[in-house]
Amino acid sequence: MTTTLRPSEPLQQSADGGRSRGYDICVNSRRVGSVRLATDTAFRGAVGVIEDLRVDEPDRGRGRGTVAALASEEVLRGWGCGEVRISVPAGAAPARRMADALGYTERGRNMIKDLDAGMPELPRGFAFRPVTEPEFEEWQARSLAGFAQSWIDRGMPEELALAKAEDSRRRFLPQGLATPGVSVVVAVRDGEVLGYLWTGGIELERGERAAYVFEIEVAEGHRGEGHGRGLMLLAERLSLAAGERLLGLHVFAGNTPAIRLYESLGYRTTHVNSAKTLH
Repeated sequence: MTTTLRPSEPLQQSADGGRSRGYDICVNSRRVGSVRLATDTAFRGAVGVIEDLRVDEPDRGRGRGTVAALASEEVLRGWGCGEVRISVPAGAAPARRMADALGYTERGRNMIKDLDAGMPELPRGFAFRPVTEPEFEEWQARSLAGFAQSWIDRGMPEELALAKAEDSRRRFLPQGLATPGVSVVVAVRDGEVLGYLWTGGIELERGERAAYVFEIEVAEGHRGEGHGRGLMLLAERLSLAAGERLLGLHVFAGNTPAIRLYESLGYRTTHVNSAKTLH
């Protein structure tokens, strides 16, 4: 039997050059599932995404998903993508095993926490205030450079890493400090800056809205003193004050101290994000 992809809709092309298309997964012309393919415009179309790959229950366990994933990679390669990304639910063990077998490497994970334990106490002496405009300008420059470097460290060409960082700024901080729903604050103790916290709102995969930790930065000279935990507790307080009951974040693979911190605070992984180079 031959497993193939059959377009289920016309090719969609956006004004910014993005492409997307839905496909039926077929075995000898019989539909057994579906998949959606897209390009990530944040990386100028150089990165493809396999979304919502689903094989119908009667046809699972027969390798249909593996062949469909490989066929999807061929389509994305034809679109000019040099890398493909997937996001697998943390509890989908068969899908994660398939990703490992196909050579995907974890790049990061999405985590979330239910804010049902009430307003947390901040560490003794830990206070915060709004960031000033000069502080914001300096922080934003560091933030963009640091975010781009995180992608460069994971093999992304510098030009595309910088494009990704700038895309994130446009999407989540388009009006700077005046961006609705966004908060950038400075943590202080005895007047000394301990770190920066950037929070806002985001729509989750299920269509749910949640508060989001876009970035925490512990000031150089105060790292290793536990202030990351204080900043995360502050994020919870700000989120609860804004009426949110879920708090999400993304953490890059390999950042073991951060992952341990988030897990100790009650965050759980919802999706594992992996990538593969298309030769």
